Amino acid sequence: MTVLVTGATGSVGRLVVGHLVAAGVRVRALTRHPATAALPDGVEVREGDLRQPDTLRAALYGVERLYLFPVPETAREVVAAAREAGVRRIVVLSSSSVLDTSGGNHSGEHHRAVERAVEEAGVEWTFVRPDEFAANVLWKWADSIRTEGVVRAPYGNAARVPVHEADIAAVAAIALLEDGHVGQAYVLTGPEAITQADQVRAIAEATGRPIAFEEITPDEARKAMETVMPAPVVEMVLRYLADAVTDQPVPVDTVERITGRPARTFARWAADHAADFTPRHTPRPEEPTA
Repeated sequence: MTVLVTGATGSVGRLVVGHLVAAGVRVRALTRHPATAALPDGVEVREGDLRQPDTLRAALYGVERLYLFPVPETAREVVAAAREAGVRRIVVLSSSSVLDTSGGNHSGEHHRAVERAVEEAGVEWTFVRPDEFAANVLWKWADSIRTEGVVRAPYGNAARVPVHEADIAAVAAIALLEDGHVGQAYVLTGPEAITQADQVRAIAEATGRPIAFEEITPDEARKAMETVMPAPVVEMVLRYLADAVTDQPVPVDTVERITGRPARTFARWAADHAADFTPRHTPRPEEPTA
């Protein structure tokens, strides 16, 4: 059996590749930059871009199962090419945001488009729907932690149920390899609801460095966030946080049911990523010698 992993150098895709290699199946990995993929020995690395479906045809040849990174703009063309090539099962990296049917959820619409394309293709499918990635704090907070030892964010008491990318990958790999998961949509969370302020404390514990939490207003946060993400996404994030102050999310046990072990805590995630929050010192040039 050959499995094609798209988004193979991403935070989840890379771990999916590792699970499949460990299981002894033939793995083909799709990336836009094969020369820098740095994937395990034995993985067949192919160049391709999900935004350009024509670049996938050679990579899809002989593939039976596909891990699909979500790119809604070309999802129908990619899925059609996969089905034409003989792919029988597709596991989609989706999002729990698809459950928000209000019509104003940018992430939900993004992932729902990919799910629809796969559902309508007539192949076996499983949707893996993680809640908030624990790794989101890397782009939100890592720079200010490294440079200033501080996190500035609104809604310090907003609780989320962040999920470790390793748990997402483990569930996706099982859905690819094992029967019994076809037609299932799995919502994944971490094992606990944890406030933003407590997330910062966990990172401080993991790094052994004091890290301050400074609460800012939603307007201040909006101005900062709009420099790095689209306005609809900013509003979605702020709405999630505001709601999570008074209506804390409830963890689900999907990771444990599927993998047979408890989901990793945020503290475990912080320990696994402690180096990402550590100041990056540039070595001084060597002193000239006489």
